[in-house]
Amino acid sequence: MDAFTEFEHEGWERVADKYDSVWSSSTRQFIAPLLDAAEVHEGMSVLDVGCGPGYVSAAATERGATAVGVDFSREMVGIARRMFPRIEFREGDAQKLSFADETFDRVVANFALLHLTSPERACAEAYRVLKPDGMFGFTTWARVEENPFVKLVDDAIQAHANLEVSLPPGPPYYLFESPEAFRAALERAGFDGPSMKFKVHRIEWKVPTARFVFDAELKAGVRTAGLLARQTPEALSAIQAAIEQAVRPYAHGDGFAIPKAAYVVAVRKR
Repeated sequence: MDAFTEFEHEGWERVADKYDSVWSSSTRQFIAPLLDAAEVHEGMSVLDVGCGPGYVSAAATERGATAVGVDFSREMVGIARRMFPRIEFREGDAQKLSFADETFDRVVANFALLHLTSPERACAEAYRVLKPDGMFGFTTWARVEENPFVKLVDDAIQAHANLEVSLPPGPPYYLFESPEAFRAALERAGFDGPSMKFKVHRIEWKVPTARFVFDAELKAGVRTAGLLARQTPEALSAIQAAIEQAVRPYAHGDGFAIPKAAYVVAVRKR
């Protein structure tokens, strides 16, 4: 296991039990657009890569598909099995899938690619296990300038954190910068570039307090949490204060509604 994979694996094993209460109210809002883009319908076989607690698999099953979820975190797989006992979930590596060629009608990945050392290898594996004319759909966070939530966290870190701390090198935080870059990467994996569908999907993430965001990143995340864990107490206090200040303009009702944006991408196998 390479250093970045080990870092991500250990992190998700540690915080798996926090995912549902912290992040799922955000990431679940992207599931329907993802399944729509990948054209998931009744009777299809679907592989959910980086399945986490199993929400995408469950949503595909509700559409009449037969889903299998795969995640590298044993803790996540255990949670998924308890939440959705009628669905098959397995431990596995998205970059080396343990399925035969041309097994599935659809492969989907909801925010999984950024947690991998080689996202392009995962795309190639998705291509391999897809049946001819199958589709691969995935989501990934939009660039900071399109994504208010990411910007408020990034601005606080850039202003107050020591960025020279030692962390295993991983893929870029936002994967690719443009539809053209996504298309080129998917073509390198074998997909039919002209068939690619690309859109920006925006949501509002509702949180109860201004501090919730900082605590989420520190205690329930992995990559940003690793950076925060290596800061001085003074730097952490400054980052927390900056995030809370940036969250306050999004006050809504008895909490806050922070805009988030992600790219929803789907492409067909040649």
